[in-house]
Amino acid sequence: MSRKCSVCGKGTIHGNTLSRRGKAKRDGGVGIKITSTTKRVFLPNLQKRKVIVEGKIKKVLVCTKCIKAGKLNFAARKSSVPNN
Repeated sequence: MSRKCSVCGKGTIHGNTLSRRGKAKRDGGVGIKITSTTKRVFLPNLQKRKVIVEGKIKKVLVCTKCIKAGKLNFAARKSSVPNN
């Protein structure tokens, strides 16, 4: 499985980490300067969930925003207590 939400399509995003030095002007310094940048990757918070897709139960990767928003039909969980 790729690192992508199966509901909304959220995936990895590339960005930079900034290295700074100096003291902020509001604290009495001459200002903060950026000395270097480094590439980095922002990963989505994906969870494996059993979901009903086209009438069948499948395990899919879903981001936590979609889980909270209730955009899914979860498969029923088996009860651990026997029915008597």
